[in-house]
Formats: sequence, structure tokens, C-alpha cells
Amino acid sequence: MLSSIEICAGFGGQALGLEMAGFHHVALVEYEKDYCDMLIKNRPYWNVLCEDVKNFSGLPFRGQIDLLAGGVPCPPFSVAGKQLGSADERDLFPEAIRLIGEIRPRAVMLENVRGFLSSSFDEYRTLILSQIEELGYNVQIKLLNACDFGVSQLRPRVIIVGIRKDIKKTFSYPSGNKAYTKTVSETLADLMGVNGWLGLDAWKKQASDIAPTIVGGSKKHGGPDLGPARARKAWAELGINGAGIADFPPEKDFIGMPKLTPRMIARIQGFPDDWKIAEKKTKACRMIGNAFPPPVAKAVGLEIRKVLEENE
Repeated sequence: MLSSIEICAGFGGQALGLEMAGFHHVALVEYEKDYCDMLIKNRPYWNVLCEDVKNFSGLPFRGQIDLLAGGVPCPPFSVAGKQLGSADERDLFPEAIRLIGEIRPRAVMLENVRGFLSSSFDEYRTLILSQIEELGYNVQIKLLNACDFGVSQLRPRVIIVGIRKDIKKTFSYPSGNKAYTKTVSETLADLMGVNGWLGLDAWKKQASDIAPTIVGGSKKHGGPDLGPARARKAWAELGINGAGIADFPPEKDFIGMPKLTPRMIARIQGFPDDWKIAEKKTKACRMIGNAFPPPVAKAVGLEIRKVLEENE
């Protein structure tokens, strides 16, 4: 089995997807204790290191790791934030570059938001990619949409992949196919109807498209809801009340637009139903909403695996 180290592991979406693609996690580094606790609860056998990535040294792993992966924090590049980029203290690309140099993995996979491709970050993005290349990697960058990989929502994400230059096989991004992606009604109907809701059939007809991007908010902003006014309008078109999050699915005689439960949000994000989530709604929504959809990570991971195994 191929080995990996993941930084900024968060709620484990990328790690779960890469595990499904055949990678064994030697270590997962995550700063926030709440996230660490959930990672351990879901995967007791994962080696979760609850520490600041700035204090994590890759030198003990040098030359021993197949893949270094990470979803470096997105707020510095998110359109929902101030887009400070490298001036944002949460920008951890420099730490990723440092660890690539220390570990010298055979492959690198870094994920971020669509805003990273903004023209305002052209200079910084070019710098990051050139630094990875200077460390001895052939680097590619591409925007992938989660809905092309079976995830029932719009969720564009930038994926940077670097393959060490001594590996001759060329990496190609997975193409995906939106035609196989379920609609919101197909994804959630069983959960919506678990209490025998009489309005289920009518709702299913309305929820006949994929969802807008799930948002997670931050520690300072974002409660248990589905985002700002524009996002809520998009949810309303699917027959969902995005102004809050429900504790339970609609009851039998419920009338109106139902709210999603955290479990429903997790399913739309591509997590399996047995993936444990936080008990409090605000915390659960932040964790789930900021996660990388496992099916997308799996798809990219499988392509990286092909490159690495064919070179052995």
C-alpha cells in the first residue's frame, strides 16, 4: 500500500478519499483539537498529530513517503473573505513548500478554493508552483468540480498535483462525468422521508437538481445555516430552507420548506453515513462545510496511484 502524510487534515474528507484510493496515512497533522477528536473517533487507527503544522518536521520521513497531501486553509483566497493571500496569517503554502523539501515525497497533492485562481493571485500562484517545480517536481494545476465525481453539489476546487521528476509516468487529472451524479432529491429522499413526511413526493419533484456549494463558515462567522442570501435563494429553488439547520427530518404533517440536518449535509458533501459528526449543529456544519469531498479526493488519488505504481 502506498504511504502518505497529510497536513491540515481537517474533518478528514481528503484523508478518507485517499484511503479509499489505496493510501496508508503515516501521519495526519491537524491544529484544531475538535477536528483531531473527530478524526480519531472515525479512524482510531490513523496516526493523528494534533499540532501546528509549523512545528511539524518532515525530516524523519525523508524519502519514505509516496504522497504529501493537504487542504491548506482557504480563507486567504476565498471570495467570502478579504482575499489577503500571502498577507493572511492563515496562509500555509510556505509550510507545505517546506515539508515538500524536507520529506521529498514521490507525489504532492494540495487543494484550495477556486479563488486561488483569481488574477489578483497570479504572481503568488506562479511563485508557489515554481517553488514546487524547483524542488524537483512536474507540477500541474486544475479546477475540478465535485459534481463531476458523484457529489450532489456545485463545489469547484483547485487541485495542485506534483510528480517527482525521477518518475517518468505522466499524471492526468480524472475527467469525471456529471451524468452519473444524483440530484438532491435522489441523494436525500430516504433521510427526508424517514418520519413518513406526507410532503415528500412533492418535495422530490422540486429538488431535482444538484445543490449549491455547501459552506462551512469560520470560528468567527457562520452559524448553523446554508450561507448568505444568494445561497439561500438557490436552496429555496430546491425546496430547502437554508436559513437554519434542523435537528431532525420533517415530521409526518410538516408543511413548508424543510431544513437540512447535519447528516444530510454530510451526505451531500460525499461522506458515508457511518462517518461520525459533531453533536452540536454549529460545529458540525463548520466541519462538514469546510471539508474536501471524499469522492473527489479518491478520484485524484487513484490517478496519482496509477502514476506511482506504474513506475515501480
